[in-house]
Amino acid sequence: MLFFLLPRVGKLLLLDQPHVAFGDIDPIIEIFEGKKMKKRFFFSRFWYLPIYLFCKIPSGPKTRVSYKLRDFFSVLGVALTQPDVFDIFIGLEGINALAGILLKKLGKVKKVIYYVSDYSPVRFKNKLFNAFYLWLDRFCLLHADFTWDVSRAMQQGRFLAGLPEGRVYRVMHVPNGLFDSQIQSLPIAKRNKQALVYMGILESDMGPDIAIKSLSYVHKKFPQVKLHIIGGPQEHVSLMKQVAQQAHVEDSVIFHGFVVKFSEMAKIVKRCYIGLAPYRSFPNSKRWYGDAGKIRQYVASGLPVVTTQVPPLGRDIIAQGAGIMTNDTEKDFASAIVTLLSDEMMYRKMAKAAVKISKDNTWTNVYTKAFNDVLSSVQS
Repeated sequence: MLFFLLPRVGKLLLLDQPHVAFGDIDPIIEIFEGKKMKKRFFFSRFWYLPIYLFCKIPSGPKTRVSYKLRDFFSVLGVALTQPDVFDIFIGLEGINALAGILLKKLGKVKKVIYYVSDYSPVRFKNKLFNAFYLWLDRFCLLHADFTWDVSRAMQQGRFLAGLPEGRVYRVMHVPNGLFDSQIQSLPIAKRNKQALVYMGILESDMGPDIAIKSLSYVHKKFPQVKLHIIGGPQEHVSLMKQVAQQAHVEDSVIFHGFVVKFSEMAKIVKRCYIGLAPYRSFPNSKRWYGDAGKIRQYVASGLPVVTTQVPPLGRDIIAQGAGIMTNDTEKDFASAIVTLLSDEMMYRKMAKAAVKISKDNTWTNVYTKAFNDVLSSVQS
């Protein structure tokens, strides 16, 4: 968003709230004017000391009430100490959007955008937490000026959670985009036909173990095939290495870890032949409603995709002829991979479709359309 907004706005304030998994607590404020950062400072813990001490209590990398309170009060604290009245407030997720809605009531913000990158009707196992989560999402949907959903499936999820369908909501589809350096493909002849790639989080619902275990079946027909895995953190990489050893394919799995630069990650992907997105299918998975960054990168690299019926984007690209949908089992996943490796005509057709899908999927195009839609709605 900085990449898009800095050349287009006079002043921008960015509030960065570190995730619990990274260990840092104090939010970071960056103020930009004329494309340059004019000031950078931390939101002092003395402004929210009781919450800060609550945040210091050790825990796992899951959602924590203390961090959500920190997020809410940091938005209010930073905005209320600034002399400006902000034309647009963009709040990522419900807690930040709630703070923005309150700031609008206080006259510090003119328009509020509720930006939703993640949604599920059953987000938490704790029923009380989940009820609050659904209430917060619905409150922000109804009181923000606009809601930006990264996936159209999110609104269907809200209807499943009880949102009335018989009215108009100010929801816009603002899909994730890519940088220009990520949208590059190699000629098919220059790709490594023996290379599969899995990119992304190495958690169970994403199915990286399915990708690894499927290799033992792929090797029955294509014994030289290797799987490149891009992602981390290191403790998850270690677990996946154990999976590879147990499946006796450890020599055929190459772990790249977390690749920081998008351009470097894209270089690895485009040298491969097929992109794997083996999402697990189970009723309350949040992946039914979200966007799939790995699939966006695969098609941006011109790779046909093998995926399951879970990700909405996967269903879209398959409808456009750029992939194969299969069940979330090792045997079925391997069968789809073998089909693509065996049928060159099918592969070429899908690779061509992938390039066509992704050629305009840039962040610039995504945000240009989103802000134009906002302006059109305001003017009308």
